Amino acid sequence: MPSSPRPPLRCPVCGAALNVRVGPGDAARKALVCGSGHGFDAAKQGYFNLLVGKGTVFEADTAEMVAARFAFLDGGHYRPLADAVAAAVVPGITPGEPFTVLDSGTGTGHYLRVVLDEVRRTTGSCAAVALDISKFALRRAARLNPEAISLACDVWQPLPVTDAAVDAITVIFAPRNAAEFARVLRPGGRLVVVTPRAGHLAAVAAQAGMLSIEDDKDARLAESLSPHFAAESTRDLDILMTLTPSELADLAFMGPAGHHLDRTAIAAKIGSGGVSTQVEARFRITVFRPARSAP
Repeated sequence: MPSSPRPPLRCPVCGAALNVRVGPGDAARKALVCGSGHGFDAAKQGYFNLLVGKGTVFEADTAEMVAARFAFLDGGHYRPLADAVAAAVVPGITPGEPFTVLDSGTGTGHYLRVVLDEVRRTTGSCAAVALDISKFALRRAARLNPEAISLACDVWQPLPVTDAAVDAITVIFAPRNAAEFARVLRPGGRLVVVTPRAGHLAAVAAQAGMLSIEDDKDARLAESLSPHFAAESTRDLDILMTLTPSELADLAFMGPAGHHLDRTAIAAKIGSGGVSTQVEARFRITVFRPARSAP
């Protein structure tokens, strides 16, 4: 595993500092432990399960949805988006200084991989925390980003990160807990949020059962982050893709539609004549800074 600084974590049970402990032997398993005796062993795939108590009431992505997402993202179709997210993170870096990234809703880890590589080219050192509620996603993410601490946790619960511990937070198509993000972000840090814009995947969204984009999405995003954050900048990014029926089915199934449709049903809705379809993805990348008036 690549050497990397360890981000400051806190126990989800008692709030004490969590430290990495490595057991003896060549196949030593890691654990996160606190001074009060609470411990969380690493799964064999490398992530830690911090869903304590009753866990989460939210529906995690299934193994099949995650496999579709991994296949689609591994094909490079959204690589321009990953590059744009990394470009939004980098201006917050002081060359030569330690830097910590929190990727909330990391999924398969593809976006974080690009961010980590870009940050290291700038500062040479980067710690990372990757959060998700899907163990299937975290299995993939931990393999793709072994230097990150990958944690199963619910973003709507107190985050297992100490106060003012991270320099940047990335949130790509994932829930946003404004109060907790403000707590763990250092003064002057940046929150990078990616949302779809009107017309996103319009060529296939309706027949694939994908959710439409609300007209007031930007206003609701700003309201959900207020009073903790204020928007600093926005960038729109359009990606024109020519996708096979299989790639289209992966694209539709990897999102919320995968919770209520199976991939076969989605493929049947899209059509499977072997003809490629041109689809445009439309994104908005917004950089938020902590609001001065935030509590």
